[in-house]
Amino acid sequence: MKKLLSYLLIAIFILTSPLIALAEPADFNGGVYNEYEYEEVVFVSGTPIKFIGTLDISKNEKADSASISYKYKLSPQDKSIKGSLDRRVTYEIDYTRRNDKGQTIADTTLKTYRETIQIEGDRYTLADYQISKSDVIDNRPASDFYSGTVTARKVYDINRNEGQVIVEISGGDVGYKNFWGSTETQILEYTIESEREIADDEDGVQNSIWQGTVKVIVSDSMNKSLQYADNQPTLSSFSGGHMRITNQEMFSRYEYNLPYISEGVASSSRRNRGIIELNKSMLPKIERLLLPKFRDVAGHWAAEDISKLYSLDVFEGNSTFFAPDAPMTRMEFTTAIMKACNIRVLSEEPKRTTRVRNTTPEVSPFRDVKTTDANYQYVKEAVSKGIISGVSHDLFMPEDKLTRAQAITILIRALGFENKAPTPGYMTSFSDDYNIPEWAKDSFYVAREIGLIYGDTANRANPNQIMTRAEASAMIVRFLNFLEKDLQLDYREHIILYN
Repeated sequence: MKKLLSYLLIAIFILTSPLIALAEPADFNGGVYNEYEYEEVVFVSGTPIKFIGTLDISKNEKADSASISYKYKLSPQDKSIKGSLDRRVTYEIDYTRRNDKGQTIADTTLKTYRETIQIEGDRYTLADYQISKSDVIDNRPASDFYSGTVTARKVYDINRNEGQVIVEISGGDVGYKNFWGSTETQILEYTIESEREIADDEDGVQNSIWQGTVKVIVSDSMNKSLQYADNQPTLSSFSGGHMRITNQEMFSRYEYNLPYISEGVASSSRRNRGIIELNKSMLPKIERLLLPKFRDVAGHWAAEDISKLYSLDVFEGNSTFFAPDAPMTRMEFTTAIMKACNIRVLSEEPKRTTRVRNTTPEVSPFRDVKTTDANYQYVKEAVSKGIISGVSHDLFMPEDKLTRAQAITILIRALGFENKAPTPGYMTSFSDDYNIPEWAKDSFYVAREIGLIYGDTANRANPNQIMTRAEASAMIVRFLNFLEKDLQLDYREHIILYN
């Protein structure tokens, strides 16, 4: 019990650390941050003003709910502008898990809020804040994919009773999360309406009314990459090794269309249009990995891929020989995919009991894979997640040689992309389409569409070809590159470029 309490205290400490890397934009303000500083652009006065300062984030997660709190302390970057921003907001997220569908609904509600913005002599106090946000999460084996919609309204009082600023927010987010990377991109539209009283030249007051719009695109992206580092000394037991580098960066772009304001009065004809972009990056995190010492891969075309996977513990063992041109087995490939994607398996030991007769022995999903097998838990988890289904309802044939059709089907199922193929009856673009088994055709179609595989020099897919350990290694590394780079390109660069 004491040990469990210690783990919980450590977890709470980590989740309440300032500027923790959550790989998701903070709140709905378009701001960016790193370990040291946060910045955003504020529009309530009708003039874009960049504020900078500190942001503290605390997150508390439970089985079916979570709460996240943001605390901002900001001031204008332009020191000639007197101002400050104090904002505190807490959201609650309720998860409705549909394990039968492999999906989760996440509904976000507002718990508490407080915000005060001081700009020169004006004080904007958040009098009311309403928000409704809901996301659907498609829980796939190798990666979660999600999309959400948000609508919100903020009402600010100006100097208590001099007027109001109303900010209507609409838009949504898209994202993915896996071991090798995560990206969330928000696209938001602000509609701002301001009405206030200001003093005129005759010691009276007049109404100042204006409207403006702001389009905000903000993206937070994290990815892990492998890099090789040479070992400089010549008299060393190894020449170099790989390291895993985790990078996180945020980008934000504000496109605004506001009135031209002079001495507090908004022009009825002139507009202030422009674009402001913000960037922040976290310090890269470096992790040195295991050193491969195979004697039979030097000079092999797949040597680098094999070395990467061994460094990641995808391939285990103490042998100095990898046998790159030997066939890959179905068991080896399944286990490698589970490890490469960091798909956790449950290997809990049975609770101790003196009443052995009440213990029900576990039954393997396949009669040719024993529960005592070293890789049984990987096979069990792969079956439960729909990555593999066996050659029949109760046979896996773990030592059979792996074919390209089997390998590609496993990869596409791990991504959860098997339903992205057209209605049955189509033909793939491979010249040997007629050789592709019907059960693998959807996977070949999708794999080519997303750039995971290509045809050979004769545009053949070679679906029934036995894969060597080297070929399987290269395919797994390409798969990891897809998780790391291709998804980020689609969820960040493409959205920013075309919006």
